[in-house]
Amino acid sequence: MEGQITTFLTFQKEDAEQAMNFYVELFSNSKIIDLQRWGKEGPAKEGTIMLATFSLNGKLFKCSDSPPVHDWDFTPAVSNYVECTDENELQRLFANLSENGAVMLPPDNYGWSQKFAFVQDRFGVSWQLNLQ
Repeated sequence: MEGQITTFLTFQKEDAEQAMNFYVELFSNSKIIDLQRWGKEGPAKEGTIMLATFSLNGKLFKCSDSPPVHDWDFTPAVSNYVECTDENELQRLFANLSENGAVMLPPDNYGWSQKFAFVQDRFGVSWQLNLQ
């Protein structure tokens, strides 16, 4: 069944909308598809994201602002892998995603591709950027 698996991002600092907008602006062919907000009667802060669906370069994602704060958060063990079309794209994505985030591996040739970088963005989401 096509479309059966979608990446879901659970945000715990009421920043799901900020992250989603950042990603949609950063990647081409991206858009917000659906957005549902928590109301006055909901368990989360009114106006935060109950459920949003968006696409990044055609790949579907969902996200929410979680009402409870969990003992877990994002981990670099699960990341988004991006095949970059050229070095300029890799450098642009690296600069934007690593700003106020963390660099696990700076852009370099590590032996498996022309250039590769691994970053965690300011929201805690990890990204592997690859240039074949």
